[in-house]
Amino acid sequence: MGKTIEFTRPDGKQAPGYLAEAAQAGAPGVVMIEEWWGVTDHMKHTADRLAAEGFTVLVPDLFRGRTAATGDEANHLIEGLDFTDAATQDVAGARAYLRAHGAHKVGITGFCMGGALTMIAAMHDLGFDSAVVWYGYPPAEAGNPSQIKIPLQGHWAIDDGFFTIQGVEAIEQKLKAGNVPYEFHQYDAKHGFHNPSELGKSGLGHYHPEHARTAWERMLAFFKKTLA
Repeated sequence: MGKTIEFTRPDGKQAPGYLAEAAQAGAPGVVMIEEWWGVTDHMKHTADRLAAEGFTVLVPDLFRGRTAATGDEANHLIEGLDFTDAATQDVAGARAYLRAHGAHKVGITGFCMGGALTMIAAMHDLGFDSAVVWYGYPPAEAGNPSQIKIPLQGHWAIDDGFFTIQGVEAIEQKLKAGNVPYEFHQYDAKHGFHNPSELGKSGLGHYHPEHARTAWERMLAFFKKTLA
């Protein structure tokens, strides 16, 4: 089980986060970015699972303790979020915390909204060694994917009403143009297929056990390779 901590952002302010530590000292680190529901029990459990696989995981609490049960509530939280501040301050501060506490390499991953922030972090070279995006990408004005220098993995739902597969394919063309080291995987599923929470309970009810397991195993293999 993890614990709630505070870490220091580059601007000197303190920020809260959920820390799940690996058993061994000096384990590689992973910054995990929440879905638009916030740092829910599911997100904490996901961090704990990754820690059990040998990674020390820090989930910055971008909504400062607030979580959402329904889409309307989650949308309200997102509307109040400064994405630039989240990426350049909270996310960068979390990475710095992990490095200062023994992680020689640090990856980043995120789901939905967190996936978009993960790609922003990769595009703007915030000091990560690899990145895994789960069904979320930023708007075009957020940056150019062709400029990504670190290994990138993506997991995408073909029937995604929030982040279309056509948008994913447009990003893929830019990645190819920039010779970015990447691998994208598409799944016959809907948005949020890794989240087992029910509709109205911090989930969309789109959980797909088989695809969730496959994507998880691919992420583990990718991080073990790129963060070793």
